[in-house]
Amino acid sequence: MSKQSDQPGMNRRQLIGGVIAATGAVTIAPGLILHAVAGNPQQKKGASSEKRWGMVIDANKCADGCSACVDACNDEHNLTGFDRPATDAQWIRTVKLKDKQTGHINRMVMLCQHCEFPPCVDVCPTNASFKRVDGIVLVDRHRCIGCRYCMMACPYKARSFIHEALADQSVNAPRGKGCVESCTLCVHRVDAGKTTTACQDACQKEGHAAILFGDLNDPKSRISQVLKSNNSTQIRADLELNTGVRYLNL
Repeated sequence: MSKQSDQPGMNRRQLIGGVIAATGAVTIAPGLILHAVAGNPQQKKGASSEKRWGMVIDANKCADGCSACVDACNDEHNLTGFDRPATDAQWIRTVKLKDKQTGHINRMVMLCQHCEFPPCVDVCPTNASFKRVDGIVLVDRHRCIGCRYCMMACPYKARSFIHEALADQSVNAPRGKGCVESCTLCVHRVDAGKTTTACQDACQKEGHAAILFGDLNDPKSRISQVLKSNNSTQIRADLELNTGVRYLNL
């Protein structure tokens, strides 16, 4: 009787590995295919703590009656459509601030401030709200249980809750009924290597240039230069959240 191999598992692994190396895939059961993932030297890197993405908004340049940034955000992430009202989600919204003493009115846009110390993350019981190492605050809809603690904790009222099932969603922003959501700083663009957001592009196209996105950690970036040469304001600076969104001329 011939002696059988005492390492059948290893032989099978070697066989599968050889087939994958030769063909890129192997069928291991009817309808089940094991694919090999080849290394791609041009593959985009993940988020880096060397960067901190943020935004500067100039209230003096924010034109009265303009909704270009809001419309662009809605289009980029398919937040509104023929079957859902504009109030379904507000990732970015226009607000007016009136000085009670002088009566002067400032117009500005409000969105998630992408805080260094986000209250929404602190109160989330499932870790659905989280901050990436590059400063972008996001919501994992697969972990979100819809408790809305984060909405109550956010001092900027920057989050929305999805009450109804959605259709025709954008691949840029997967959304889900019963989940909370907010501005992502166009994270899909960031991860693709782009350096502008949809709202910034729209504002620039309208000729206002009130919104500037960039890397706050890079002293040579345009956003850092603007902040260095101008007095900026944090909304609710008293909370010491170190927001990633700063305002000029408020």
